[in-house]
Amino acid sequence: MQLIRIGVLSDTHIPKAALNLPEAVCREFKKVDMILHAGDFIERSVLDKLEHLAPTHAVYGNMDMHDLKACLPQKDVIKINGFRIGLMHGYGPPTKLIDAVRGEFTRVDAIVFGHSHVPVNEVIGKTLFFNPGTPTDKVFAAFNSFGILEIGETIKGTIIRIS
Repeated sequence: MQLIRIGVLSDTHIPKAALNLPEAVCREFKKVDMILHAGDFIERSVLDKLEHLAPTHAVYGNMDMHDLKACLPQKDVIKINGFRIGLMHGYGPPTKLIDAVRGEFTRVDAIVFGHSHVPVNEVIGKTLFFNPGTPTDKVFAAFNSFGILEIGETIKGTIIRIS
């Protein structure tokens, strides 16, 4: 089975937190097969840039402008190599975020989410919960980050710190 590399972002908050995506993200995402963004772009220009780097699946977040909410779903399920990946932004307090997103999906192998700005790469039961953190915003985040999912025989997540 071919290994699929997926770049994962959330909470880019552009232009509020930064004017552009960090160069580390752009450089790494030129080498991926697909991109997932779990919402809070703020401006559509970020989605447009990602779509030029690789095929992109995205959902809107609570901070996104109306034009993004009009063209993106609140949640989605993407099928890759026989695996089902739930994608949504998330809601509520950080301490209950995993429970909130878990309740939104059935029969998925992984759930990609954002909202808290805090990276998560944890298997609970048989489901991978993956939050890439935020590449730009420092609110609630000890460091900036993004993620890579590798899908072959299994799903493996990696959080990448931006220095």
